[in-house]
Order: sequence, then C-alpha cells, then structure tokens
Amino acid sequence: MDVYLVDGTYELFRHYYALPSARDRDGHEVAAVRGVLASVLGMIKGGATHIAVATDHVIESFRNDLWPGYKTGEGIDPDLWAQFPLLEETLTAAGIVVWPMVEFEADDALAAGAGAAARDPRVDRVIICTPDKDLAQCVSGTRVVQLNRRTRVTRDEAGVILKFGVAPASIPDYLALVGDAADGYPGLPGWGAKSTAAVLAKFGHLESIPADSHDWHVDAANARSLAATLARDRDRALLFRTLATLRTDIALFEDVDQLRWSGHLPAFEKLAARLDAATNGSRR
Repeated sequence: MDVYLVDGTYELFRHYYALPSARDRDGHEVAAVRGVLASVLGMIKGGATHIAVATDHVIESFRNDLWPGYKTGEGIDPDLWAQFPLLEETLTAAGIVVWPMVEFEADDALAAGAGAAARDPRVDRVIICTPDKDLAQCVSGTRVVQLNRRTRVTRDEAGVILKFGVAPASIPDYLALVGDAADGYPGLPGWGAKSTAAVLAKFGHLESIPADSHDWHVDAANARSLAATLARDRDRALLFRTLATLRTDIALFEDVDQLRWSGHLPAFEKLAARLDAATNGSRR
C-alpha cells in the first residue's frame, strides 16, 4: 500500500491564492476549503486508500520560544486564517484523518507520520505531499518520497541530492547554514547554497566540519572566511539546525490502517451543501 501525507497548510494557502473568492450565505470566505476538499477527494478517487492531512491549527509552535524571529501568523489574510478550522472540520467529516498541530507544526506531523508509516512492512511507499524543503530530510531511498502536487514532481533520495547537493540527513545542517526566509531564520553570513552543499557533502553535519578549512573543497579564500564565520557563530548555527530539524516523536496513530479512508461521516452532507452553495464574492 501507499500512504499519502498531505501538507494541509500549504494546500490551503495554495488554493486561497489560486482560486477566485467564494462566500457562503453568511458571507464567510470558503473557496480555499472547497478547493482543498476537492483536491484531496480527487486523490482518493484516483486510487489513494491511506491518507492523512496535517494542518497548523495555530501558526506558532515551540520554535517561537527558541528564536524570536521565527514565523508567526502575523500578516495572514483574515479570510485565509478563518478557513483553517473549517478545513479541519470539513476534511474530518469527509472521513479523512486530520492532524491539527498546536505545540508542533504541520511539518512535524508529516515527519512523524512518515516515520511511523515507514516502519510498517506492509507499506510500499510513503508519499509526503508538499514542496517544503524542510521535508526533504524525511526522504529515504525510494520508499519515503516527497511529491510536489502542483508540479507533479516526485523527489526520492537521489532527487534530494541532485536538488540540494546533500543527502536528506544533512538537510537540517544545510538549512541552518543557508537559512530559511519562509521560517524566519537567516542562516550564517556568506554561507550560500553552493558552498554549503560542497562542505556538507564532504562532512555531513556541523559537528564534523573541521576548524582547518584547507580540505573543505571550497575556494581557499572563501573557505577561510566561512570558517571564521562558523567559528564565531557556531552556537547560532546549532540553534538554527534545531529549528530546521523536524520532530518525529509525536504519537499520531497506532496502526497504519487507521489512515484508511472508509467513506464520509453523516456530518459531511451539511458541510458539503454549505460549500456547494457558496457564490462568487470578492476579497476584502
């Protein structure tokens, strides 16, 4: 069997900005929820039997306590933010397993779910449906892969190495050095994608990078500059790696069969009717 794990937060954002406005009879924006629901049900219609959707029930997580600049919900369009609980309610009523995250993030749920599903020998593939580069750290061989549903590109372990220049296990170290603007941490000055990939391809992790830069496989002058930066900001790099490392110790399900779709719940008909009755609106 294949197990599909969907980044519901990404999907809601994607559909919100891709679709024209639609409002229910009470004036609430529902187009993004309607789009995500149709997309996930389309996956089931296309043959997906085991599926779960992770969402950020709140945007903040434990990482905000570690780094003051970490991403928050500030600036999210109220019409988009208001659709998160409706999405969770609607997908649950549709019979789809939903993991709404509070202390952790949706990405953590995807990582933990992928790890748990991959431990089941009955599972042929775990397909993590998100383009988020954080999730590349979860890819393993050809069994745990990452799928960008918008571009239809599937990335296995070889694909991660081709894309980033490092193996999946080094992705948190890579992000710690180059930074992740979407998540709100800057990385270390001077550490670009090319030099970071060259160093980590050889040494793997921050702790293994020697202070002596002569064997870094980077231009000598640049290597000396990078080494000085890393020596000065090593603690910050380790903190950023903690931010980038997804948690896999979250208990989400006991048996992969709990992710099997078995049909709609009774509450779904009313919610579906509300979404179907929505009419064209405008963004406020």
